[in-house]
Amino acid sequence: MKHMHIPMQEISHILLDMDGTLLDLYFDDYFWGHHVPEKYAEKHSISFGSAKEILLAKYKSHEKTLNWCDIDFWSKELYLDIPSLKEEINHLIDVHPHVFDFLTLMREQGKKIFLLTNAHVKAVEIKFRKTQIGKYFDEVLSSFHVGHPKEDLNFWHKAEEKLKFDKERSLFIDDTEDVLKTAKEYGIRHLLFKARASSMSEPKKTEHFPVIHDFRELM
Repeated sequence: MKHMHIPMQEISHILLDMDGTLLDLYFDDYFWGHHVPEKYAEKHSISFGSAKEILLAKYKSHEKTLNWCDIDFWSKELYLDIPSLKEEINHLIDVHPHVFDFLTLMREQGKKIFLLTNAHVKAVEIKFRKTQIGKYFDEVLSSFHVGHPKEDLNFWHKAEEKLKFDKERSLFIDDTEDVLKTAKEYGIRHLLFKARASSMSEPKKTEHFPVIHDFRELM
């Protein structure tokens, strides 16, 4: 893991991922790994283990595509009301420690704050309602607004065109290496890997990017 040094005084635009970076990934891990398989097993009268095996294969076949995060797609694919199932366990949606303090400080310093997420617009709305985090962002850009996931260079071309950020003076924080690699290829100068994505899992590791575990480190 690389030593983190970000010249915050030079940063004009803060680009932030949502799930795992600002919000605790435990909700999503539990939702897709337990709650959905449980409901799928009930619907098809199969064991939880069989349901999980079937669903993991389905999930994997759509990795790094828009379908991966498209809750309308999964509702049709699985014959389950995915938005309603998310609402059933929305008490598990939570913000990582010190995120609000960090966002407040960045606003006080006059920095533009943009949310860049692969999450479906409906999923964003559910999480904003529960956490009230939406008020901190100047704009929110979902992959579904531009037609490409963040792992695709086309996302970044369209994001810059829409949000008018300065690549040289932007800081992008994400908990997914592949996304950070694409952002680096596009030319985003300052990049950070959010290692602690889920409060219930060990921090993730990277050999390619400076690491942050907690937003206190940037304050």
